[in-house]
Amino acid sequence: MTRWPNHEEAWRQWRDALKGERLHHGWLLAGKAGLGKRDFAMAAARELVAEPDVPQPSGNHPDIIVLTYGPKDDKGEKAQADGKPFDLARSIRIKQIRAMQKRLITRPTLGNRRAIIIDPADDLEKSAANALLKSLEEPPAGTFFLLVTHRSARLLPTIRSRCRTLRFPVLSDRQLTAMLDEQGLPPEPAAIAAAEGSFGAALRFAAQDLAPVAKVITALITGAEQGLARRGELARLIGPRADRERVQAVLDLAQALVARTARASDDPHHRARLIDAYTALVALAGEAPTANFDPGLLPFEIGSLLVAAAPASEPAHG
Repeated sequence: MTRWPNHEEAWRQWRDALKGERLHHGWLLAGKAGLGKRDFAMAAARELVAEPDVPQPSGNHPDIIVLTYGPKDDKGEKAQADGKPFDLARSIRIKQIRAMQKRLITRPTLGNRRAIIIDPADDLEKSAANALLKSLEEPPAGTFFLLVTHRSARLLPTIRSRCRTLRFPVLSDRQLTAMLDEQGLPPEPAAIAAAEGSFGAALRFAAQDLAPVAKVITALITGAEQGLARRGELARLIGPRADRERVQAVLDLAQALVARTARASDDPHHRARLIDAYTALVALAGEAPTANFDPGLLPFEIGSLLVAAAPASEPAHG
């Protein structure tokens, strides 16, 4: 289990609440992605449902229900049932909420409490969010909800208003370095800086060996070198047939570096180009998993957006 040095205050608030006479039935675990909120939710749920003198399973717990991305289609559901790989949906769907609500009709298995973890609650379909709201408004006795959220503003205001919020702070560069070292991964300064306090991001950058990619991206967006040559180098480093995970890690890294450079820039024209590039990178990241991009051309598309962000550069598409 990963040790999270940024969880101390959340644990204090949670355990103080557990000792109280009435524990709030809905909790938002809020903070940027990669801060260990799911780990906290699982550990907190186990504390919640544990009963004195009742043995608790070390594996899956019958009184802890976890909802996250499921198979994206019927073919994926069949593959899941057969124990085969399958593609994930990009949202949490209403049928998952309905299935969970059917289980709430019954009593908890080992004690008097049941925990529902939804991760990430940001990606509930609209109909799923509305269905969940009904359970939050009238929760069954002994049922408690832990909603992991990376962007709480995307949640329905009525969901937010019915939950108590635990906030998870970002990690310092020193903490990230120590955590990567514990994982046996090189704590590259460029990757740590680009992670901006997210261990999940730092872990992906280190595992994907993105330090050389970070150097090229930085050169492109600052105009330190000729864009055309560097764009070709970026494509080579990403790889002509990079898998989805690597492309997503590069897009996350590019967004982080562009955002950081924009915040530091005192040139309003350069900052405007960086903001435009960031917006385009976010859109590309949303399209890449489902759009029919040529994997050999996608790295060049990323490079073009970064070249356009450089000082005094021309727009990449005319």
